[in-house]
Amino acid sequence: MSERGGNLEKEPTTTRNSEELLELIFGYIENISKERALDNVLLLLADLGRELIGADRCTVWLWDKKAHELYTRVAHGVDELRLPEGAGLVGYAVSIGEDVIINDPYNDPHFNRDTDRQTGYVTREVIVIPIRSDNGDILGAYQAVNKMTDEGIFTDRDLKYLRLAASYSGKSIETALLNEEIDKAQREIINILGYAGEHRSLETGNHVTRVAAFATLLGRQMGLSPKSLETLTLAAPMHDIGKIGIPDAVLQKPGSFTNEEYDIMKRHSEIGSEILKRGDSSLLQVAAEIAAGHHERYDGKGYPLGKTDGEIDPYARIVAVADVFDALISDRCYKKAWEPERVHDLFIEERGRQFDPEVVDALLEVWDEMLDTNARSAEGIGEQ
Repeated sequence: MSERGGNLEKEPTTTRNSEELLELIFGYIENISKERALDNVLLLLADLGRELIGADRCTVWLWDKKAHELYTRVAHGVDELRLPEGAGLVGYAVSIGEDVIINDPYNDPHFNRDTDRQTGYVTREVIVIPIRSDNGDILGAYQAVNKMTDEGIFTDRDLKYLRLAASYSGKSIETALLNEEIDKAQREIINILGYAGEHRSLETGNHVTRVAAFATLLGRQMGLSPKSLETLTLAAPMHDIGKIGIPDAVLQKPGSFTNEEYDIMKRHSEIGSEILKRGDSSLLQVAAEIAAGHHERYDGKGYPLGKTDGEIDPYARIVAVADVFDALISDRCYKKAWEPERVHDLFIEERGRQFDPEVVDALLEVWDEMLDTNARSAEGIGEQ
């Protein structure tokens, strides 16, 4: 390894030939096309740019016009960065809408030395290329730093290659941003649906948020994959959506139910399931299973179908524990909150009867975290 400009770097590499470049580009295009998450798309695009021109680092910046900032959530060698609109060589390139190639940045008036001072990195060469949408609007910029091949400086050829990456990036970023907006809207709609049932039933404030947080803690302790854990977190708030179909006289009754009223109340599981099953998405199908199964019991004495053991949806078994934990640990219109010791004892007693033993074991393992999450909720601090 050699040290140049104060940075410990790789040995210089040779320039790729045309066939190798095409193979590189198509390989990245295939991987990028499979991604929905914006951060993953940005990182792949940064990797593509770095490999195309042999740069040490490459960053894809996005332009937040409302905040008047340029930002990147993923970058080589650094954490998330934000710059004021127009700052540095990136801001300059975006503001004029033109490419910038500088092989002596410390003598350029637009170069911002603060980042180098903060990180200890020494910037020797820089290319910045604005990234545009299909209609020509600037979305952000590609920034490549420090040439690592034998040439030692960025050339017009590098500019051409990075332009090629930038031209493809615009569409990829637009798609990823749209997916992010769709995901954000979906999360908001899910929470609104959950709060609809909570509001009508006069539940303790933020019940659905707490149940989602408790379920997430349990699922993580049980070793759910990141994708399954996200599904659980998103679907759990809809467990009581069926309460929107229960008459107010029953739903908002402060005292005990009569047998007839209890039978009416129990219908919320089936109502919720029927509502959610109308959606085609896998998330809503999971939410439908949770709505249908979170009042089933492990021993088969629950409702609405009296399912037992493995017949009950795994997500529903987790939400069942999270839901009852919240119901017991919180004040309700018909009861005061139980002491934690009493709640703890009940779950031990009902392990293998009302509740899945594996979920109860997870609850006991994260008991202190559950209580801490509940306490933070009471103080008005948002849960995960």
